[in-house]
Amino acid sequence: MDRVGLADFLRRSRARLVPMDVGLTEGTRRRTPGLRREEVAQLAGMSVDYYTRLEQSRGPRPSRQILTALARALRLTDDTRDHLFHLAGEEPPRGGHGTGHVRPGLLLVLYRLEDTPAQVVSDFGDVLAQNFMAAALFGDISARPQAQRNIVRKFFTDPGSRALFPSEDRAEHARIHVANLRALLAARPDDPRPASLVVELRARSEEFARLWDTPEVAVRGSGVKRVRHPVVGDLELDCEVLLSAEHDQRLILHTARPGSESYERLRLLRVVGLQDLTPTG
Repeated sequence: MDRVGLADFLRRSRARLVPMDVGLTEGTRRRTPGLRREEVAQLAGMSVDYYTRLEQSRGPRPSRQILTALARALRLTDDTRDHLFHLAGEEPPRGGHGTGHVRPGLLLVLYRLEDTPAQVVSDFGDVLAQNFMAAALFGDISARPQAQRNIVRKFFTDPGSRALFPSEDRAEHARIHVANLRALLAARPDDPRPASLVVELRARSEEFARLWDTPEVAVRGSGVKRVRHPVVGDLELDCEVLLSAEHDQRLILHTARPGSESYERLRLLRVVGLQDLTPTG
């Protein structure tokens, strides 16, 4: 591990970004260019103290999970992400199964959708990035541990996550989650991540175990989604799913038809934002 080189690389990478690059507001006047340390830590889902120690060449060797989160937070390209891994003494991710690294171009599209809830989700349900509107609609993932960023796990194990949807729609959501996961497992039988998720959920959720024993296979696509927001009320949204070139990541957009009640409630949500909300998505 090249501690000095890693610290310098992190500082330089942070300095080249502005808040708008990562979906944050400019806020008060900044003494130095770039993001603040606490902003990078928030985006990467780690403590400010831990990130600060990395920048000061005195932190412990970061795990591969931490490195992936930092690459995403700092909007690194594949080449600069690989350099980050090398500085930390780790072999960069190679091909095969998705790495969780969201391309900077895709992130740029995500954060330019200022009035549309949008998030990048892996093919087995990990929320990799979300814009401000998605955080306001489904709950902010930035401070959650990695295990709590998977929408399939949360749907079957967290009652608060299920409460986002009308009770009459939950069975259909459960069916789609299971069918999509089954299709992925068949397509990538040597990938341990979806297989491990299946084992975990079969043990933790009777509903998942029952559905898993049915033969249905499907890949989730576009459709209509009804969401129950605790502040602005019920919304009926068109859900559009855009696949990455490798099909291991999905950019999911939620829009409302202009002039509809849901459209007006989305506009209100943009004003309300994250105030007084507990993440539940």
